[in-house]
Amino acid sequence: MTASIAPPTIIQGGMGVGVSNWRLARAVASLGELGVVSGTGLDTLFVRRLQDGDPGGDLRRSMARFPIPGVAEAALERYFRPGGRDPGESYRLLPMFRQKLSRARHQITVLANFVEVDLAKEGHDGKVGLNLLTKIQLPNPASLYGAMLAGVDYVLMGAGIPREIPGVLDGLARGDAVEMTLDAVGLERGEKEVFGFDPRAIQDGPLPDVFRPAFLPIVASNSLATMLHRKATGRVDGFVIEGPTAGGHNAPPRGEVRYNGRGEPVYGERDIVDLEKIADIGLPFWVAGGAGHPDRLREVLAVGAAGVQVGTLFAYCDESGLTADHKMHITGAAQRGQVEVLTDGRASPTGFPFKAVQLEGTLSTDDVYEERPRCCDLGYLRTAYKNDKGRIAYRCASEPVDTYLKKGGELGDTVGRKCLCNALMANLGQGQIQKGGHVEPTLYTAGDDLQALAVFLDGRRSYTAADVIAYLRGETASVPLMSGAAHPGSTSDRLVR
Repeated sequence: MTASIAPPTIIQGGMGVGVSNWRLARAVASLGELGVVSGTGLDTLFVRRLQDGDPGGDLRRSMARFPIPGVAEAALERYFRPGGRDPGESYRLLPMFRQKLSRARHQITVLANFVEVDLAKEGHDGKVGLNLLTKIQLPNPASLYGAMLAGVDYVLMGAGIPREIPGVLDGLARGDAVEMTLDAVGLERGEKEVFGFDPRAIQDGPLPDVFRPAFLPIVASNSLATMLHRKATGRVDGFVIEGPTAGGHNAPPRGEVRYNGRGEPVYGERDIVDLEKIADIGLPFWVAGGAGHPDRLREVLAVGAAGVQVGTLFAYCDESGLTADHKMHITGAAQRGQVEVLTDGRASPTGFPFKAVQLEGTLSTDDVYEERPRCCDLGYLRTAYKNDKGRIAYRCASEPVDTYLKKGGELGDTVGRKCLCNALMANLGQGQIQKGGHVEPTLYTAGDDLQALAVFLDGRRSYTAADVIAYLRGETASVPLMSGAAHPGSTSDRLVR
């Protein structure tokens, strides 16, 4: 089955982990735009919410609608804690992803993504999307299937080249087993490793009907858009064209990488995306990165875009998954002019540049980074590699250095690497309490236009997703952007023109 899609004008960015939650996506979708939930780390977030007692009962309400018998009941028995955890109690962890997983491990991933999309779609007729990272390969097929069971309308994927995803969506819509290539270091020429997911293997009896959602890869170059349009394993329905001013993971610069005085990768002429050439492909496209302003929306519509994708403005609204205290921390710093964003080429274990908000008391500062004991207990950003026994194993550049070196990693790869998995969970108020009582620190991400948030707030202490949409649509007074913020025509934003 295939979804019937009317393109939205505004896509709310899929900000992980859990920032783009079901509440935010539902608020945006109910206003006629595309609300997006982040699937990154969603299985861990889901079981932590259960261990915190599922306040309000939202998860349990959705779990009662899950179409595969016995799965929700097993998850509740294993993870649900009425009243929440005891003070100082650590979260119970899920097994980390591997090339081959148990039926129960796949089921919890499917269930988590079903619940998030199901709640986002509750009570309105709007469209909801799921955002995943191509780089985090192993959870993706089960995540997609769970979202499809809930009727997800769009799938958006960046941080890599999602060439195989359209074929996976086609296969899952038919109820077929699907297989993907595993990116692994150390394979010989012509050697290939794969991993798979089979809907029939996680349930008994007939499969529920699902439809195939529209697929929008997030790309940073004309050549990648053209390649995916021609050579993806199935239908591509449009593109999100993302410039390096966007938050989260950015595509690395093309060619030899140079760095500025702040240690940020420098983007140049080879990284420019020509929107007129994108339009020539003939598919809908949206522009992201410095797009959170009505002037930018009007500009991209004039060159044939369907609209914009906006993250930063939505990240700090009332409905987002960040805790209220964390939102006040960021917005207050922005209003005082004490916030900046660094494109950190070392932070992410993926090797992709990562936009890190520079704030005292967070993992972005040297003192907090040095104080945190290194560990890798979530493992989403691990790299698969072929070990000296010829088997596929996993390592992470942010795990303990000695452990990484024993696995054949190089010392230089560990320098400055930060545990994004744990830090982004901490942003939601669900940071792990590690051995010895160490509480995982936060690490925020935002686009380069974060400093413009103070102007958008205009003295307010908080705002809603509806305020953002009204602003972008031009239904409220348009405020000028702050000097130095990314805006149409700025040096950084010309990389998408």
